Amino acid sequence: MTTTETLFVREDQIPGEFLLDEQIHQKEYLNNGVMQKWDGPSTPVLSPVLVQTPAGLKRKEIGSYPVCTEKEAMEALDAAVAAYNNGRGYWPSSSIQDRIDCVEKFTRRMIDKRDLVVKLIMWEIGKPFADSAKEFDRTVEYIYATIDALKDIDRQSSRFEIEQGIIAQIRRSPLGVVLCMGPFNYPLNETFTTLIPALIMGNTILFKPPKHGTLLHYPLLEAFKECFPAGVVNTIYGRGHTIVPAIMQSGKVNVLTLIGSSKVADQLKKLHPKVNRLRAILGLDAKNAAIITPAADLDLAVSETVLGALSFNGQRCTAIKIVFVHKQIADAFLKKLAIAVEKLMVGMPWEKGVALTPLPEPNKPAYLKACIEDALAHGAQVVNERGGKMEESFVYPTVLYPVNKNMMLYREEQFGPLVPVVPFDDLEEPINYLIESTHGQQVSLFSNDPEEVASLIDPLVNQVSRVNINSQCQRGPDTFPFTGRKDSAEGTLSVVDALRAFSIRTVVATKLNENNKQLINNIVSDQNSAFLSTKFII
Repeated sequence: MTTTETLFVREDQIPGEFLLDEQIHQKEYLNNGVMQKWDGPSTPVLSPVLVQTPAGLKRKEIGSYPVCTEKEAMEALDAAVAAYNNGRGYWPSSSIQDRIDCVEKFTRRMIDKRDLVVKLIMWEIGKPFADSAKEFDRTVEYIYATIDALKDIDRQSSRFEIEQGIIAQIRRSPLGVVLCMGPFNYPLNETFTTLIPALIMGNTILFKPPKHGTLLHYPLLEAFKECFPAGVVNTIYGRGHTIVPAIMQSGKVNVLTLIGSSKVADQLKKLHPKVNRLRAILGLDAKNAAIITPAADLDLAVSETVLGALSFNGQRCTAIKIVFVHKQIADAFLKKLAIAVEKLMVGMPWEKGVALTPLPEPNKPAYLKACIEDALAHGAQVVNERGGKMEESFVYPTVLYPVNKNMMLYREEQFGPLVPVVPFDDLEEPINYLIESTHGQQVSLFSNDPEEVASLIDPLVNQVSRVNINSQCQRGPDTFPFTGRKDSAEGTLSVVDALRAFSIRTVVATKLNENNKQLINNIVSDQNSAFLSTKFII
């Protein structure tokens, strides 16, 4: 079995098919339909993967990207505002079919870049190669599902409704300029689950890639440039605290979409001068719990807990981040859990079957070490053999028990491969934990007792947005609503919900009389209006 001491290898030991052909130094960005040259400062992109060198272990440099200033960010904002032109720009006033054609053209261009983008996901954030490829393919599937959903919405809207002497057509219209900021853990997929629906509904985009997972978007900029009108998609680079505040303070952003920290979201919303005009679609913090009762299938509970807590190192908002287990079965559960965790393959992201890989955030190992030390100081123990071991960017998965309310891990979202386990006597204890929590995304219930499961479902559906029975917390399928209560989310995402989130229902209506009937018929038959139309997409 791989040990942490042998994780990192020399560069000549890395299989050639996983290496980048060369470092990618981005010296341009997309603004107003032009790939603008950048001669200013850049920031190096250092992989979480370290390589052995004569001077010791060093992070592998894979390229760099621009560190733009407030000036370039405001120019990009102005381009998006001009392209929207108060809803009179080409893009917001174009037909749904035209927008779909552009998105389909972009997707074909995107697929051409699959190999490079997948490698960049792997190298930038340390995601296993197979999972990086899965993220890319899932994103493409999401785009096509979004197109199909929009066609369904359009078909349903391509008719007139008559009520109380009023004839009307109800369609969805865009909202304006969207500031889109995605997360590092799913830098392509979760970014595009907001960017694509916002785009296809007729909004114009100001896109800031995540701090970790920036470079992988560079191969797609030419496709954005060639497939969409000038100013519809604009990228901004640089330090978020330097360039984003001025954008929000301008009041020109109509929609803020952010997958990240609730603290950051709160700060950004407060900067907008007209908060009541700002729509926010946010995916934020989560502290999803698993509740394991004596009536649970322990083997199933262990396997789903391992998947839920440790997939991609636990760096998922949907990860199980705290486990409540009844004291009657705690010892048996912990024994099985420790064995299952020890069987997980650790290594480099290109290795087949690898489960645990290096962490992309440079300060994360130090934070996780502090969490472990705090738990040990308050009475917990490390349950699994190699738990708590670390080497540079790699942190071995660590099961800690018994965890209590005095520990950081009881309340803080660790976003890493630590599994805090809390013993309980009464089901009211985990229920009260979720009631008192500032988070409210999901929960996993493990029990085969129908009365017991029912007694948990009813109080918890009013605390979280998804209750998973005998399975891990997760986002998919993408057709299901994805949201959260409390500080975990604002707005709802799914294929259909996202299209609704980035648009508003708009009505064109008139009194039903002969003159107005003739007027409407003339407009429709001459196809003079993109909005007022009975034509629909097949």
